[in-house]
Amino acid sequence: MQEEYTYHRPVMLAECLEGLNIRPEGIYVDVTFGGGGHSREILKHLDTGHLYGFDQDEDAQEQSRRISSPNFTFIRANFRNIRKYLKVYGVSKVDGILADLGISSHQIDTAERGFSTRFDGELDMRMNKASELSAREVVNTWPEEELHKIFGMYGELKNARSVARNISQARSSAPVDTVADLKKVLGPLAPRGKENKFFAQVFQALRIEVNEEMKALEEFLLQVPELLNPGGRLVVMSYHSLEDRPVKNFIRSGKFYGEVEKDLFGNELKPLQAVTRKAVEAGAAETALNPRARSARLRIAEKPA
Repeated sequence: MQEEYTYHRPVMLAECLEGLNIRPEGIYVDVTFGGGGHSREILKHLDTGHLYGFDQDEDAQEQSRRISSPNFTFIRANFRNIRKYLKVYGVSKVDGILADLGISSHQIDTAERGFSTRFDGELDMRMNKASELSAREVVNTWPEEELHKIFGMYGELKNARSVARNISQARSSAPVDTVADLKKVLGPLAPRGKENKFFAQVFQALRIEVNEEMKALEEFLLQVPELLNPGGRLVVMSYHSLEDRPVKNFIRSGKFYGEVEKDLFGNELKPLQAVTRKAVEAGAAETALNPRARSARLRIAEKPA
């Protein structure tokens, strides 16, 4: 597990594998293939079993071609459609599902993808480059009130209204097309000494909106209980509270809001049981090696036998 990961360094690799509780003959799904780091390790534990890797990014598809194992199938699709695409391959039940949410190191480090505040480039942020909606379109055409809602809800910005107003005023005279354009428009609103965090929140909000990340996550989670075999595991790693909250709530109650329902005898009616009481966090050694791991929260659940 100490090999170099030039495309993307997988976070909490050992913890993810332990959480999946892999059986050599089992059927597993990595719904966020990315650079294939987690998938390669899962395959090492399979004998007659099979792994299906999902990703909507064509760069991830290119990475998948480096895996020649007969135990592996790559599916270029968004994980919100997991049940439909597995059915195409004759799969209705699986023994484990892994989701590493967020964006890959490769996406962040590729300037033209527009995901990072570190590089200038066109405001894109599409995880699926075939999608029509880009961050540029959101910034330049979404109504000011809609922008206010996006930056408040998905960016959790305290000055979301001012951010939306600045963008609306700036684009009336010239398009806001690039990362540099956006940073120039919003620079005066960035809190002194916290500029990096501010722009990270702005970019997070736009990325979530462009890729419908929260909707996709909820649609995915709702399909998991039906797909898992009894004793099957769900392992989800998130990087901010917006992602972690629905995962935590769904594992706790089978719903995204409200308390768990009970039957006439007081027994809880929920499809999954938490394996760990709290979210698993990366250790000091890993966070020193990979700063991305600092914000990671890993949750593990099992379908009751």
